[in-house]
Amino acid sequence: MTLAETARQGRHLLIVDDDDRIRELLKEFLARAGFRVTAAAGGAPARKLIESLAFDLAVFDVMMPGEDGFSLTRWLRDQRGPAGRTPVLMLTARGEAGDRIEGLKLGADDYLPKPFEPEELLLRIEAILRRTQERAPSGGSLSLGRCRFDPDRGELTCDGDRVRLTEAEVALLRQLARTPHEPVDRLELARGSVDPSGRAVDVQVTRLRRKIEADHKTPRYLQTVRGVGYLLAPD
Repeated sequence: MTLAETARQGRHLLIVDDDDRIRELLKEFLARAGFRVTAAAGGAPARKLIESLAFDLAVFDVMMPGEDGFSLTRWLRDQRGPAGRTPVLMLTARGEAGDRIEGLKLGADDYLPKPFEPEELLLRIEAILRRTQERAPSGGSLSLGRCRFDPDRGELTCDGDRVRLTEAEVALLRQLARTPHEPVDRLELARGSVDPSGRAVDVQVTRLRRKIEADHKTPRYLQTVRGVGYLLAPD
């Protein structure tokens, strides 16, 4: 067994796709790759599974009858506890940039248009799981005004209440927290993300500013460094 196969052992994936053939093919392929895989044919059965089981990552088809992948992602991000932070990879026959941005705004971690090679899906899943395992060097929590971010725990609290973050947002904050008050190149932050051009990072920064900043239009803590990227400026 290779090192990559060993890392997949015990990882539980949820596949949600209304196409029986695609759903079964993905389930078989990912199970052969070493994952534990559970599948659902739509939003309603997926919700029941998420409420009763823990998943390391979910793969949602966007174009489904009834509840689509966007709506399912929105519902998932509203869940409390670890379920609400489950990484999401979206699959769709629509590859337009607007759809990708919509998915990212809702909290998806990656986006893969159909048709795709199963090997690419596997690589993207592994990339997301690697990002969710990243840990910043231990050094205590960072003060961000009324908020605090704990890189080790990957937790953001504001006014004492825990704020829900996607795994992509946690990974981004951890990257910035490694070198506080120092700019990090935008493309470095985007490396391995859904959009290496940096647009995904821009979306995540906008979402984080709405959670952290008193006025997200004039950010104090999550700052833009023109021509470079972003920096985190804790108190």
